[in-house]
Amino acid sequence: MSTVRTPSRTPSRARLIRRPGRSAAEAGALLLAAAVAFPLYWMVLSAFKPAGEVQSTEPLPWTLHPSLDAFRRVFQQQDFGRYFLNSLFVAGVVVIASALIAFLAATAVTRFRFRFRTTLLIMFLVAQMVPVEALTIPLFFLMRDVGDAVPGIGLNTLGSLILPHLAFSLPFAIWMLRGFVKAVPEALEEAACLDGASRGRFLWQILFPLVFPGLVATSVFSFISTWNDFLFAKSFIISATENSTLPMALLVFFKPDENDWGGIMAASTVMTVPVLVFFVLVQRRLVSGLGGAVKD
Repeated sequence: MSTVRTPSRTPSRARLIRRPGRSAAEAGALLLAAAVAFPLYWMVLSAFKPAGEVQSTEPLPWTLHPSLDAFRRVFQQQDFGRYFLNSLFVAGVVVIASALIAFLAATAVTRFRFRFRTTLLIMFLVAQMVPVEALTIPLFFLMRDVGDAVPGIGLNTLGSLILPHLAFSLPFAIWMLRGFVKAVPEALEEAACLDGASRGRFLWQILFPLVFPGLVATSVFSFISTWNDFLFAKSFIISATENSTLPMALLVFFKPDENDWGGIMAASTVMTVPVLVFFVLVQRRLVSGLGGAVKD
């Protein structure tokens, strides 16, 4: 009489060996996340601490007396709302313009064959290797000369902040979107042409939705780098303080005798909120893929 063997429910030896490594990796990831999040936690905590606790020589990682005095000082600053709108305008223009230009450029370098195409792609990478600090002075003179020829773009204008950020965002965006465009099979374009779709219709109604996750990813990078910019705002906005951006508002709380650390942390917290809101709005698009788009 034959006996039926039931599968063993005990975990395999290989799984037992891998489990400690996986647990260590998860613990390491948690420690890394805590290390990254701790400065943000301390910034928000310091923004809600009373002035006495912020200036204490024995700071505690908590507060039993939260206060909004630091936020009141921030919002009572003159032209704080104008600085906020200026930053929002500059970041919005850079995000939209870089996304559209990068999409068209990535499509061109991926779908078309032309001379110096590889050289152009290499130049995109080389442009990322040059530090921003090394180009600040040349860009200053460039913005000054451009302003003499084209009013509204030179120094002391918001255009002097938009153009440099657009130039620094495009190489990364084009290189990243190139992978998304390349992932769309050419058979899809051929099928669309056979169905009577023009190249422009395929570009905007088929290809654009497929590479939209890549556009969102590059937009997050462009928005964060533009929103947090202090170097260009300090260098190019010299006398027209009405065109200053939000990072410049932090300078008000740096004083010769004693810095207002509560106000600095509160202003930094306010600056972080739009970045978090923008990321929450687009985070679903970051994980969407290209599945279901290929036509058999």
